[in-house]
Amino acid sequence: MQLEVGEKMQSIEDLKIILREKQVPFFTDEELKFYLKENKNDYEATAYQCLLVKAEDTTLSVSGLNLGDTSSYFRRLATQYRPNNSGTLRGG
Repeated sequence: MQLEVGEKMQSIEDLKIILREKQVPFFTDEELKFYLKENKNDYEATAYQCLLVKAEDTTLSVSGLNLGDTSSYFRRLATQYRPNNSGTLRGG
């Protein structure tokens, strides 16, 4: 299942698709529900926050196996969901 262009996220499963959880598992369902609640059920704000968390340095080295850092990839994905400040600036 993939979201169509312009289609809104409406479930934890949609959020997992955006976060590439199948390819790079990171969050439990409980953690995603926590972040969703923290963002007042705003799926785009939740995606942004979770992608930034996932963008932390993810270099891994175990027994000679080295996996590259994917942080820049997840930061690029996060820019698609970055909230815009559309408030009015007040003069002094």
